[in-house]
Amino acid sequence: MNKRDFLKQTALLASSVTIMPSMVLANPKKTDKKLRTAHIGVGNMGAEDLRDISSHAMVEVVALCDVDSNNLSAASLLHPGAKTYKDYRIMIAEMANDIDAVIVSTPDHTHAPASMLAMKHGKAVYCQKPLTHHVSEARAMRKLAAEKNLVTQMGIQVHSFYDYKLATLLIQSGIIGKVSQVHAWSPKNWGYDGPLPEGKDPIPENLDWNLWQGTAAERNYKEGIYHPGNWRKLVDYGCGTLGDMGVHIFDTPYNALALDVPKTITNNCRKPNGFGFPENNTVIYEFPGTQFTTEEFKWTWYDGPGAPAMHEDLKLPMVKSIPEKVKDSTAAVEQTVEEKISLETEITKEGVLPEQGAMFVGEKGRLLLPHFMELPKLIVDDAYVDISAEIEAVEIANKMGKPVRNYASEGPKHYHQFVDACLGKDEVTAPFSYAARLTETILLGVIAGRFPGKTLHWNNSTARFDEEEANAFLESPYRDF
Repeated sequence: MNKRDFLKQTALLASSVTIMPSMVLANPKKTDKKLRTAHIGVGNMGAEDLRDISSHAMVEVVALCDVDSNNLSAASLLHPGAKTYKDYRIMIAEMANDIDAVIVSTPDHTHAPASMLAMKHGKAVYCQKPLTHHVSEARAMRKLAAEKNLVTQMGIQVHSFYDYKLATLLIQSGIIGKVSQVHAWSPKNWGYDGPLPEGKDPIPENLDWNLWQGTAAERNYKEGIYHPGNWRKLVDYGCGTLGDMGVHIFDTPYNALALDVPKTITNNCRKPNGFGFPENNTVIYEFPGTQFTTEEFKWTWYDGPGAPAMHEDLKLPMVKSIPEKVKDSTAAVEQTVEEKISLETEITKEGVLPEQGAMFVGEKGRLLLPHFMELPKLIVDDAYVDISAEIEAVEIANKMGKPVRNYASEGPKHYHQFVDACLGKDEVTAPFSYAARLTETILLGVIAGRFPGKTLHWNNSTARFDEEEANAFLESPYRDF
């Protein structure tokens, strides 16, 4: 079944079910009624989503769905009043009149099918990142959310964190002038360069393997390869490191610079093997300029072991540090005269990049944004510059308060923002209108990995590549399941 047929099928299903009059619109009226939520995928990240959504005092969890009965049992213990399902299609069909919002926390390949079905029924949707598995799905989800005028939010929790909002405001204030380049990186390895698995293993009793695969092509079950954790590495189900950490780390520069989708994309990686993503990728994007960038703007992404590659723009200022032997006054060591002299003074050495992060390169300097929960740092003429006054001014002007370095308390904010928006008390900051464009950008880099070293040219108006062979990867057939 192709995507078009699937959408027709979900439209027919939606028309056969009465849509509740209180469906959650993008601009709902304030209400004192609790938001009734249904959760698709309640293990791993889905369990975190369930915890943080349900931590809102105005949420009532009414339905839980998971293809793994172990996950479903654990979630049901926390919410014994919720009905349980293993097939989200049945859940939405049976409970359409009893659900206000749907939380989609499945592997990437099920994001669009589940979210589209929920939106067809007029439900608000919170969907984990990346928004979709295919570019065509991102465009379809954005379009449907707008047509239905629904509250939507993509699960990029750090979008609502202090440091990222601060960096966005600093960049837009012109602290480094117009930005010409961004470098972003993560050494995380959600790639697989090994051999293709052979044979098949018995399917665990707790897992419905057919429903887990969903609309993806059918494969034999192999223990430890797909469920519960390694699907991100595989082209049929995930989007690699770029689709995982890239969405988080791209988010702030993408938002701060008011970017749209890129003009060209080049991925320098190994040849595709048709099964797993490359373990190392260097993806170069060229974007149309915006009011916050120079006319020609380039973005480079590095991932995998050893990332990022050495680059002049990533060199940090020299910093002074006290040697460990000086710090430990009890250390009894034999020292030469030269060692004694060096240990009595601070040593100056080049700073170390954060493990993950982004570097903005502007006309007046560079801004380093670690990932995550660290303040951005300004670098001018190869020296760190104190920006405490600028930060305080931004905090006051935008009523931000001071940063809280506690993920347990900060993490739920993005979820609660969605709930409050559904109740007419707030507005979302990562709706599908934004998330779809960010996801499309990410996915274009993933597709470029199919053509190592080749520059692909993207036409935003037609949603097609100039290189016809690349258009085959914008979508894939949906399997009947």
